[in-house]
Amino acid sequence: MGGDGRPIGVFDSGMGGLTVLRALAARLPHERFVYLGDTARLPYGTKSAETVQAYALQATQLLVGEGVKMVVIACNTASAVALAVLQESWDPVPVIGVIEPGAAAGVAATKNKRIAVLATESTVQGRAYARAIQRLMADADVVQQPCQVFVALAEEGWAETPATLATAKHYLEPLFDGDDAPDTLVLGCTHFPVLANAIRRTVGTNIALVDSAETTAAAVADALEDAGAASAGPASNASIRFFATDSPERFARVGAIFLGREIAVDDVELVDLRKA
Repeated sequence: MGGDGRPIGVFDSGMGGLTVLRALAARLPHERFVYLGDTARLPYGTKSAETVQAYALQATQLLVGEGVKMVVIACNTASAVALAVLQESWDPVPVIGVIEPGAAAGVAATKNKRIAVLATESTVQGRAYARAIQRLMADADVVQQPCQVFVALAEEGWAETPATLATAKHYLEPLFDGDDAPDTLVLGCTHFPVLANAIRRTVGTNIALVDSAETTAAAVADALEDAGAASAGPASNASIRFFATDSPERFARVGAIFLGREIAVDDVELVDLRKA
């Protein structure tokens, strides 16, 4: 069984997608990965759909140029506005986003059919999660909350500071006040899992907290199996290459928080996507 030893490409506007990469590497220990963080142009969540689509095309062009067998959009904003564009542009290279897996996990978790979604402004305005959830559960009550400040806090590595807790309280307390409050909270931005403790302290223990990283990793594993594209090489051949569009030093320092392990600065290559 030869398998497909080519790497899997993963990209995000910054470091948040490293939470998805972390889940992918744990689920697929035999695979090689190429990760791109477009740190020079984050956040994507406040930009227009046309701009995000252009950035996403540049990011995937670099990854496809690295010979990847699949692209994972580890960014909710880009998944919401650019998935179809990327799938059409890079066919037959499969492109998988995080919205559908996250929506499926939210539907599986809810008991009262009331689901809250925390996301960036762009993802909320596009109603990508609401549509994906209601395709699976037509009578679901979906409330969305843009949480742009969370992205900045996460990118600073401020996981549980007083400022983070105050921001969580500001965003979340109004959503969960009342008897008809949601019982499920979808973290609709890959930056947000690093703030999970602060979010949990705010909403309490009775709310199901859904992180799409694990579900996305499962979707990627299923897609590789269906296509016969899983690597058959030993786990010792597994590797991760990192690209960043700004400050490899900062990427390595803060990215370690998201990835859950140290990143050596020398392992982060600086690239300019405008020349990709």
